[in-house]
Amino acid sequence: MRLVFAGTPEVALASLDAIRASEHDLVAVVTRPDAPAGRHRHLVRSPVGQWADEHGVEVLTPQRPREQSFVDRLTELAPDCVPVVAYGALVPPVALAVPRHGWINLHFSLLPAWRGAAPVQHAVLHGDELTGAAVFQLEEGLDTGPVYGTLVEKIGPRDTAGELLERLAVAGAGLLVSVLDAIGAGTARAVAQPVEGVSLAPKITVADAAVRWTDPAFAVDRRVRACTPAPGAWTLFRGERLKISPVRLVPAAPTAGAQAPGSLAAGSPAPGSSAAGSLAPGSLAAGSLAPGAVRVERDRVLVGTATGPVELGDVGPAGRKTMRALDWARGARPEPDERLG
Repeated sequence: MRLVFAGTPEVALASLDAIRASEHDLVAVVTRPDAPAGRHRHLVRSPVGQWADEHGVEVLTPQRPREQSFVDRLTELAPDCVPVVAYGALVPPVALAVPRHGWINLHFSLLPAWRGAAPVQHAVLHGDELTGAAVFQLEEGLDTGPVYGTLVEKIGPRDTAGELLERLAVAGAGLLVSVLDAIGAGTARAVAQPVEGVSLAPKITVADAAVRWTDPAFAVDRRVRACTPAPGAWTLFRGERLKISPVRLVPAAPTAGAQAPGSLAAGSPAPGSSAAGSLAPGSLAAGSLAPGAVRVERDRVLVGTATGPVELGDVGPAGRKTMRALDWARGARPEPDERLG
């Protein structure tokens, strides 16, 4: 079939590669217009646009796909179908009607779950054990069209949204091409989505990525992984943002690691006091940290949550490169009464 591909970010490139390797004829791509990026805010081509330039494929960059000039050019190209992966703009009926087989969208969830812009992030954030990808017929509603095919992917306990999306992009590319093959052969059948089980996945904002230390430890872990790599989880320390990489859950049992030289566990008794009871000098029961409180131990940094501490991984202080949490804490030397957040 003659295809025009619609997509914008890097996650769409696996599908482009798969289509290029197939028997279908890719005649053009549609992508979002060049956008300012970097410190100097120069206009930069989208990853899909860059791919098309490198492979000698025509690039269409309408501000809005309802523009008459775009619809006219799409009509001239006469595609049989328009596969879509993360294009990033609503397609109006006048454009949907151009290809004889319509527009088909690869979406990274098991529809009708997580309709919207950030399905993978929401699956991680809400603790789903399974997710997947679906290829469906694009229509005016938000991810509401009938589904041609799906695949299932397990979410690991340490998966970040970025890692999960990378796997889904590769597996989903094969699913997309198989659906295109079936459409071309006249054997494809789309099934209406069930009315039950609908959930929405709006874009995750920078504000959403702020770590809430008053949440339970498992929720802190999920939020950080859901926001990795984008928009990036963060917290405040001394009024400045501190980027937070994935954390590790810590058993609630008492621990007895010695502190880094010159540091004092947040909320711990002063040296020489008897309040620590039978705990080893310089140690504190893992579950006793207040939300946001920091404890620096010999080989790790713990932060309190509503239910127990988490161990920090890497952190990114404002204006500095990412580093191990222990290196950051030894330099920052958090005071006993200081909190993250």
